[in-house]
Amino acid sequence: MAVKIRLKRMGKKKSPFYRIVVADARSPRDGRFIEEIGHYDPNADPSVYKVDEEAARKWLNNGAQPTETVAKILKLAGIEK
Repeated sequence: MAVKIRLKRMGKKKSPFYRIVVADARSPRDGRFIEEIGHYDPNADPSVYKVDEEAARKWLNNGAQPTETVAKILKLAGIEK
């Protein structure tokens, strides 16, 4: 099973915020997920993000692949693969 760390879109039209989730790569973007490990709000100035470092490191060590955007957020949070 391929596991990805990716964003799940929430919020209303033209005002999105995102949850950072660990999900099976085959599931849809806003579908089932395994665990929620943080959130990201691009509407705030500056953008606000919060990541559970312990959970993120655990999933990265177990082979989960972050998407491009999530990789940037993890790098800002100081979490490296």
